[in-house]
Amino acid sequence: MTTALEKPPDLRGPDVTAVFAELFDAHARQLRGYLAGRVGEAVADDLVAETFLVALRRRHDYDPTRAPVKGWLYGIATNLVREHVRKETRGRRAGLRAVGRPEPDHDVTVAERVDAERASRVLAAAIADLRDEDRDVLLLTSWAGLTPAEVAEALGEPASTVRSRLHRVRTRLQAQLTEETQR
Repeated sequence: MTTALEKPPDLRGPDVTAVFAELFDAHARQLRGYLAGRVGEAVADDLVAETFLVALRRRHDYDPTRAPVKGWLYGIATNLVREHVRKETRGRRAGLRAVGRPEPDHDVTVAERVDAERASRVLAAAIADLRDEDRDVLLLTSWAGLTPAEVAEALGEPASTVRSRLHRVRTRLQAQLTEETQR
């Protein structure tokens, strides 16, 4: 059998179980690393499993002529991250309202996670200040190792938009880091 990395998988074929087992073996570890960086270790395994369940349910939506399956899987995972964060934020807000405490800034929460997982406080704050779309592009390319074409497929955007956004984000972060180190 051809491996998931050699050619586009046949997600509509008769042996879909074997194809998804291959996809899992080929992509789950890196996908988990990406998800752990976004939402923490405790949630990452659940989101990896959910990513593959969604992919299995939506396998007929996959178009191998548009982009590699890796980008499609990361797109599903990114949408699940967004949904998870929204649910978590709603739950936190409800809990804070119940005890009468002010709600913490969502960007600060995200910055603290990034800081704890990957970089210094300065870089984490700068990443947390990015718009969701810019952050997704940056993290899909840097943490997940996707190419701009794969990110474009994952997010359903033109590759030129992804490349432009990535350039703008990197330039902005570099300027912020340079400014902070000169203080």
